[in-house]
Amino acid sequence: MTGSKVLVVDDEPTVREVVVGYLRRDGHEVAEAGDGYTALELLDSDPPDLVVLDMMLPGVNGLDILRRVRAVSSIPVIMLTARAEESDRVAGLELGADDYVVKPFSPRELAARVNGVLRRTSGRVEEPPAMLTFDGLRIEPLSREVTMDNEIIEMTPKEFDVLLFLASSPRQVFSRAQLLESVWQSSPEWQDPATVTVHVRRIRNKIEADPEHPRWITTVWGVGYRFEP
Repeated sequence: MTGSKVLVVDDEPTVREVVVGYLRRDGHEVAEAGDGYTALELLDSDPPDLVVLDMMLPGVNGLDILRRVRAVSSIPVIMLTARAEESDRVAGLELGADDYVVKPFSPRELAARVNGVLRRTSGRVEEPPAMLTFDGLRIEPLSREVTMDNEIIEMTPKEFDVLLFLASSPRQVFSRAQLLESVWQSSPEWQDPATVTVHVRRIRNKIEADPEHPRWITTVWGVGYRFEP
């Protein structure tokens, strides 16, 4: 949302200049860093509302920065990567990235993704949906908290969005393409459906007693995923 603080971390000055320009035009307050050490200093001294983080950086690479961020915070992180291999994208998603953009990218598209993530994680909603409770699992949309048997389960913003979306329509099956369109506001043309697979696996690891035999989020083979109330 406009007025948010965004940290752009990329070692290419031209990329930073273009991205910063688009984000400031949208009304955001933007800080920038050209290496990992500067990024960590800015994260400590003035935490942003969102981070645009290049994977390949001098000093401390993007994955190490993401790992440190997720150890203490759920700040949304959008990864930038020049690598098209699925393993590189999955590595970032496994560590808790909320989204990723592959270089070369459209600055307009990146700015739209930043605004979309900020809208979904701002907590400002016109009509807050009611709390969802299922046999020990509680999902609170307003505070964006998940508890299991009264114990708080830490989740990234995107993990929460996926869980809330599925739990809001119990027993309805959603394909990965539908989840991309509804939760990421993207499409399989722009984003790898494996993004959904990784997030579902992370959610299962946090809320399921046995992630290999899930009770809450089940797989409907050849179709997609379903939340079992």
